[in-house]
Amino acid sequence: MKTPRQHGLNAIPLVLFTFVTALGVLVGWWQNSLLAIPVAVTVGGVLASSVKVAAEWERAVILRLGKFHRVAGPGLFWSWPVVDGVSHWIDQRIQVTQFTAEETLTKDNVPVDVDAVLFWVVWDPQRAALEVADYDQAVAWAAQTALRDVIGKTELSQMLAGREHLDDMLQQMIDRRTEPWGIAVQSVEIRDVVIPSALQDAMSREAQAERERRARIILGTAETEIAQKLVQASKVYEGSPIALQLRAMNILYEGMKERGGLMVVPSNISDSLNIQGLLHAWQKFAGREEDTGDNSTESHPEEL
Repeated sequence: MKTPRQHGLNAIPLVLFTFVTALGVLVGWWQNSLLAIPVAVTVGGVLASSVKVAAEWERAVILRLGKFHRVAGPGLFWSWPVVDGVSHWIDQRIQVTQFTAEETLTKDNVPVDVDAVLFWVVWDPQRAALEVADYDQAVAWAAQTALRDVIGKTELSQMLAGREHLDDMLQQMIDRRTEPWGIAVQSVEIRDVVIPSALQDAMSREAQAERERRARIILGTAETEIAQKLVQASKVYEGSPIALQLRAMNILYEGMKERGGLMVVPSNISDSLNIQGLLHAWQKFAGREEDTGDNSTESHPEEL
């Protein structure tokens, strides 16, 4: 395959042809000979068709009488007409090839569509020109075949979770196939993996169920830890009823402080708190204060 050249028309052959022709016309006029003009035109045409210019990224594969002669470029080089011929212009820049594998079965029999990109470069122009007829198309087919082989050996979960590992496998497989052609694979990147919509819904439900299971496990673990702490607290309160009453009163206080309003306490809780005893003690304390106040007022006339 002759790779299309990417730069514009080379002006050096035209300039060379014009210069040689003009020189022949001047010589013919000076020598008063008309034969110098066709000779100059012939020589200028031969030189113009012989000079070639290759860009910095190009290499020209030259065949002499049908046999490999040399690789020329970059820059100016000569290729004699009739004897030599440029069979290939090889571009040595990094090339990008996009390839796909449609409806390919994975190891667990799931059809997937995979889209990938291949980066490769020609490091040996002679091999690329002589060992394979159409090297860029051959690289594309080799990449697609390798992608199908890798998909068939990989399960869907591994493909979705380990793309970097698949990229390395593809690079090694494709590089082994293209190395005899003088082509090196720089990298392979899997762009997208498309699975059936029904399978996507099933995987979404499975992931949601897994998250709910983990949430329930975390909640159960928290309940277990709370129960263990309550058991430890009960052992402490068992030896100190006053501490238990203080804790119960603290719970009531916290509840009324946060919400406000009236709280109805069940009889068993009120019994445990001994609310009646607390009220009786409060009334007794309040009555004692009143008695003290009355005695103080009655003692004043005696003092007077």
